[in-house]
Amino acid sequence: MTKSDPNKVLRQLPLVAGGLAGTLLMVNRLLTAQITDSQARSDALGVIVSALLILTGLLWQQVQARSPESVQLIGEEGFEFAPDLPEAVKIELAWASRLLLTNTATRSIVVFYGGKVLLRRGILGANSEVKPGQILQRVLDKNKPVYLVNLNIYPGKIEFDYLPENTQGVICQPLGDRGVLILGANAPRSYTKQDEIWVEGIADKLDNTISQHLNY
Repeated sequence: MTKSDPNKVLRQLPLVAGGLAGTLLMVNRLLTAQITDSQARSDALGVIVSALLILTGLLWQQVQARSPESVQLIGEEGFEFAPDLPEAVKIELAWASRLLLTNTATRSIVVFYGGKVLLRRGILGANSEVKPGQILQRVLDKNKPVYLVNLNIYPGKIEFDYLPENTQGVICQPLGDRGVLILGANAPRSYTKQDEIWVEGIADKLDNTISQHLNY
């Protein structure tokens, strides 16, 4: 289910006002038996103003930026840890995932480290296992993040079957050289540059804690 554009009504106001004004001018002209010179000049000015309003409305429809439409991700909400995690790692994962879920467009989180899924939180995908595909493997090999701004346009989206099937955007942020923090968003183009910097900082802190307590 998509959310309606909150600026849709605002963008249509000039079109409505221009169309209404033009209609009223036409009705007034038809109902007036004798047109004076002053009324003719007023009508001409009114037509120009109506045309400008309609033109402004059309331009707004084309150039005014629209917020990305968000969707309700498909899946059950959950919070799962890998078994036998040290308490310090659980606390760090819980803290980091809560920050991301409450302060960004992130709605689904998977922490993959040392070949294992340490955490799943938010809206969970149908598949609980992570098998690195081409995109995730590239992040692991090159130790560089990947931000897929609109997952629907990427043929490789099929590898993210551990996220909700209608996930709109994905960030794959390295956790050192042994893991990846995978974030699924409910809207395309929803992460700002500041968000990306913030995610990188959280990932560095997670990696520092995890690497101190886990050997795989």
